[in-house]
Amino acid sequence: MFGLYDKEGILRFVDSDKDACIAYAELFELGSTNYCLMDLANDTTKIKDINLDQNLGGYNN
Repeated sequence: MFGLYDKEGILRFVDSDKDACIAYAELFELGSTNYCLMDLANDTTKIKDINLDQNLGGYNN
């Protein structure tokens, strides 16, 4: 199972086929620098370590 996350860390698409995830990214014109493709079935611990270049301080009021 693969998950496609955008650069803001939002899960955009899940499928068992890696090529389907890449096709989704192409359909919505997500460049390869704007998404992260994760293998969810084999190693879910990596999800906690994703750094998608978020600046959380910019959203605090």
